[in-house]
Amino acid sequence: MDIEKPSNKTAGKPIQCRAAIATAPGEPLVIDEVIVDPPNSHEVRVRIICTSLCHSDVTFWKMKDFPAVFPRILGHEAIGVVESVGENVDGVVEGDVVIPHFLADCTECVGCRSKKGNLCSAFPFKISPWMPRDQTSRFKDLRGETIHHFVSVSSFSEYTVLDIAHVVKVDPTVPPNRACLLSCGVSTGVGAAWRTANVEVGSTVVIFGLGSIGLAVAEGARLCGATRIIGVDVISEKFEIGKRFGVTEFVNSKNCGDKSVSQIIIDMTDGGADYCFECVGLASLVQEAYACCRKGWGKTIVLGVDQPGSQLSLSSFEVLHSGKILMGSLFGGLKAKSDIPILLKRYMDKELELDKFVTHEMKFEEINSAFDLLIKGKCLRCVIWMGE
Repeated sequence: MDIEKPSNKTAGKPIQCRAAIATAPGEPLVIDEVIVDPPNSHEVRVRIICTSLCHSDVTFWKMKDFPAVFPRILGHEAIGVVESVGENVDGVVEGDVVIPHFLADCTECVGCRSKKGNLCSAFPFKISPWMPRDQTSRFKDLRGETIHHFVSVSSFSEYTVLDIAHVVKVDPTVPPNRACLLSCGVSTGVGAAWRTANVEVGSTVVIFGLGSIGLAVAEGARLCGATRIIGVDVISEKFEIGKRFGVTEFVNSKNCGDKSVSQIIIDMTDGGADYCFECVGLASLVQEAYACCRKGWGKTIVLGVDQPGSQLSLSSFEVLHSGKILMGSLFGGLKAKSDIPILLKRYMDKELELDKFVTHEMKFEEINSAFDLLIKGKCLRCVIWMGE
């Protein structure tokens, strides 16, 4: 893509630009002028090219209690160009194309150096309204009042400031309206199959919930060579959509009669699936997924975000005697700085099919229409172009 290089005339100075601001729970976002401060040490300021809308944005837009705060600039799936860098920044310079990511990858702590996981111990994930190092904001309105950040990204702004632990340099030739998807949703689903579960060739996979994350799991399972990919949802029409992502069979959990969903799956698979993924965020579905993964080696991977305080109830006897694995997967187990470039290359090599996730593209001024589409279930990913 042809990217305009920053002039550096703005380096070290505040920038006035437009942002879509969440001012109250569930109220339409307000596009207004904001001031974006220069980056501090270990930070970069980025001009957003395009951003995509994720269900997590909607969740925190609707939420009334903390960690919801207002006013706030939401958005966390994006791609942009580095406008300026603060002190102590290595790895990126002005003009580099970067993808922000909500899960930190500092590359230096015990968690980031380990090959066993992807959770940064220097900057643990939390829904914070501040920059991660100094707990302050880089946004304010024209009256000087603070505007809060969202998961260290805040991409619903023409410019944003990111900690270097939350940004990865990427190939500038990748189409931005596809690359932005790897900031969160698609990476989470594909990564869960690829990195967390390590789905094997010829295996059987069950996916509870065929929303964007579930479909991304299906895409990842397809790439890994799974033979059977069984989708579970309450909307039968999801099967036709799922087929495009590799789903081979479908179960409508509302039409199971006297049997539980798990028993249906056990019968279909002659004893249970090798890998089960819960992508809805319901404790009851986690239990169903665990129940229908195969004894001896089955893995259940939890991706869905449940209500705060929700509890799981598992039989101690079953846990001991079944030999199954139950685990969570934040950002699909991916290490952003090393794994996002791999996924982008797989897209450019025509292996990872990102195009089919994008159902709509809109102008920044239409961002509230994008929210409506997602809430009504009429889109998978809507890409919002920040400029003309």
